[in-house]
Amino acid sequence: MYEMKKTKIVATLSDRRCTEAFVRQLHDAGMDVVRINSAHVTVEGAEHIVRTVHAVDPAIAIMIDTKGPEIRVTAVDASYGDGIRFAAGDRVAVRGSSGGDATTRGTIYLNVPAIVRDIAVGARLLVADGELELEVTGRSDAELECRFVTGGVLRSRKSVNVPGVAIDLPSVTERDRRFIEWAVCSDVDFVAHSFVRSARDVAAVQELLDACGSPMKIISKIENREGLEHLDEIVEASYGIMVARGDLGVELPAEAIPGAQRRIVEKCIAAKRPVIIATQMLYSMVHAPRPTRAEVSDVAGAIYERVDAVMLSDETAAGEYPAESVATMARIAREIERDEVHFAPMIDMNMVSVNHEITAQLARSAVRACTNLPVRYVVLDTLTGRTGRYLAAFRGRKSVLAVCYCRHAQRILALSYGVVPILRDREPADRYHFLSDALDYLDRRAELADDDLLAVVGGSFGPEGGASYVELATAARIRRRTAELGVCEKR
Repeated sequence: MYEMKKTKIVATLSDRRCTEAFVRQLHDAGMDVVRINSAHVTVEGAEHIVRTVHAVDPAIAIMIDTKGPEIRVTAVDASYGDGIRFAAGDRVAVRGSSGGDATTRGTIYLNVPAIVRDIAVGARLLVADGELELEVTGRSDAELECRFVTGGVLRSRKSVNVPGVAIDLPSVTERDRRFIEWAVCSDVDFVAHSFVRSARDVAAVQELLDACGSPMKIISKIENREGLEHLDEIVEASYGIMVARGDLGVELPAEAIPGAQRRIVEKCIAAKRPVIIATQMLYSMVHAPRPTRAEVSDVAGAIYERVDAVMLSDETAAGEYPAESVATMARIAREIERDEVHFAPMIDMNMVSVNHEITAQLARSAVRACTNLPVRYVVLDTLTGRTGRYLAAFRGRKSVLAVCYCRHAQRILALSYGVVPILRDREPADRYHFLSDALDYLDRRAELADDDLLAVVGGSFGPEGGASYVELATAARIRRRTAELGVCEKR
């Protein structure tokens, strides 16, 4: 029997190695969504990735990841060569810069002009993901007086985190704006916005999309304390959430990350929002053909938490074993998903109220029916992807086959747990027309038997009217009915 994995895989691509053969290799291994990291690519490079991916298969979803409003050290003065070495106890001034100020041994400049006003004595500055640590021992209106707690080599443009301190940063930088506007014109499906701190940051991105008339969906990246503190409003304002554990691991103690991850996942599932776990999931496979046992357990743990997707970054963007990384993640997903004891449907959990409660209740009913009856697949049609997303939220054991009427709906469902989206590029002749497409797809992949039972979620008033019924029927009965209606087509 053809086994469909339910947990989706997001893979980061670099334009330097993006060929049609490479993309096809990753897709065949189990990649569902392509991620482009705008922090490491030009617009021209991003265009090359999009063209190549869509040439392989226009159904592959693409996500652009913004760089976000970051705090960084300015370029180190050229006279210091590769960097400046500081020892624990060394003292230095820290100032904001509007541009052009080079960092020296005496003064470290940061790329936020007014940063001094937001940081108090006693605050910690973590540089390069915490490799270097400074403590603020004094301040004036113009600069911070700091002492190195942990020394090391300070290099140009390294990231800076100030845990527990709210820094006044723009919601969308000019670079982010350019990439978002490019993505709107390039048929990209998701924008993953970095360093989201509140619903205000999400609204700023949405305003850009609305101004362009774009249906692109916003994935908010949670990677700082402010984002965690405003998690409820961010989840409500976003299409989905990414748990970006890299910067989050700098802002929080390492031992606090698993609990924060679990809390984010639970809130997303309750709110029917796709949730992605990211950062170093199979990091050793950048240079090794096999993952460590700890990495396998990390991926398995995320899947046990019932996330929609797990993500690969350097493993596929620059690693030596990209296809093997995707295939390994897919194998882990399929193996863990076989554990029926831990993968009971989440039909009794308290879901956040939504505007389309009829759709949500029908989705719950379909998943419940699959627990009491030998249903093979859930089948639906959708204009916007909403019904598929709601079915995914209940985390049923059976795969959901979603027949979509536009490419965008098909692509965004590539990020939803257990949903297999297919495209019907013809207008439905009647409310049952989509079933012939679904049966054809299953016949070609799953050897669907006549007595196999399907749960159908459909709309009595066509796809525009939304879901209005759940029907249980065998494949044979559905075939007879579609044949009688004259909607079965020769293939």
